[in-house]
Amino acid sequence: MNWKAPMLVAYCALASAGAAETAAERGKRVISEALQALGGEAFLCMEDRVESGRGYGFYREQLSGLAVVKIYTRYLAPVAGQLAVRERDAQGKSEDYVVLFTENGAWEITFRGARPLADLRYANYQDSTLRNIFYILRQRLNEPGLLFYSRGMDMYENRPVEIVDITDAANRTVTVYFDQLTKLPVRQMFKRRNPEYKDFDTEVMVFSKYRDVGGGVEWPCAIWRERNGEKTFEMYSDSVAINRSLKDDLFALPGNLKILPQAK
Repeated sequence: MNWKAPMLVAYCALASAGAAETAAERGKRVISEALQALGGEAFLCMEDRVESGRGYGFYREQLSGLAVVKIYTRYLAPVAGQLAVRERDAQGKSEDYVVLFTENGAWEITFRGARPLADLRYANYQDSTLRNIFYILRQRLNEPGLLFYSRGMDMYENRPVEIVDITDAANRTVTVYFDQLTKLPVRQMFKRRNPEYKDFDTEVMVFSKYRDVGGGVEWPCAIWRERNGEKTFEMYSDSVAINRSLKDDLFALPGNLKILPQAK
């Protein structure tokens, strides 16, 4: 029976240490642990990334489309509160359909030409990216006004998680669930005002199937999104490669491409 005494003392010491943390201190600790679990300095030095796999679109929970998907991402020098990344989303084996996102605008590219995306779609992309936990950890941790607040521990999918609210200087908030054992992000959620219906949409992303994609960097190879409880997108990556020295022209419109009227 004597073995229980030191275990009880150790448990009480841990509980006391946890209670001594403020919500802000605990939130910062969880964020720091997550960064280290993702690769630490190697994650922060990730310059670009190429994800290849299968993408599935859904409408009202029904499969509406599937495609071979390749997503190219390149990080830029961080600018507080502003988008500092370029992304090229290509579909099809020959990449004949592309959506290009940059810090200055976004276009849908087909054989017909390049059509600027609707302002609302681009604004939503900017907002979603600025609240994405991986973008926050890679680009925004040193940003003035960024706050972390722990909601404590809970259960998600039958496993213990730490829940942290992250809020920036523009009052954008995202709630992130971190696996308590692996320290990795497993879910994030935020609300965004719907300009048409004047209410709020709840946007959720779930991350799983992490693997080492090079140099100790962990990245989720299964990602799905939902809006207001309905699944909208899934992607399963067969391969993820980082630091591929992606060139500028990959994220630029070809000079001879016809510019079409903006999408509505």
